[in-house]
Amino acid sequence: MTGDAPATPSPDPDGTYHMRLYVAGQSPKSVRAVENLRRVCEEHLPGRYEIELVDLLENPQLARSDEIIAVPTLVRKLPEPLRRIIGDLSDTEKVLVGLQLTKDRVDP
Repeated sequence: MTGDAPATPSPDPDGTYHMRLYVAGQSPKSVRAVENLRRVCEEHLPGRYEIELVDLLENPQLARSDEIIAVPTLVRKLPEPLRRIIGDLSDTEKVLVGLQLTKDRVDP
C-alpha cells in the first residue's frame, strides 16, 4: 500500500461553474443575493457560469435535495466538490473563498 490519498478535485480554471441560488420570493435579502452573485460572476467568471434560481416560495419541496435550511443559499454544483454559501453574498471575499475563486485563480 502506497498511502496515497485520493486527490480532491479542484475547480478547473477554464471550466464552467454551475450554481443554484435558493431564494424566498422577492425579499430584500434574496434580491441582493441575486445581484451580488451576478456581479461576482461577471467580474471573476465572465462567460463561465450558469446560475439556476430556485424560489422556495413557489417550490418548497426543492429545498430537500440540497438540504437547504436558510435562504438565500448558494450551492455550487460544479466543479466538484459541492459548496454552500448562506446569506446575501454581499461579502465578496467570502463568496470568492466559498466558490474557491481565490486571487491566484482569477483570470490574467
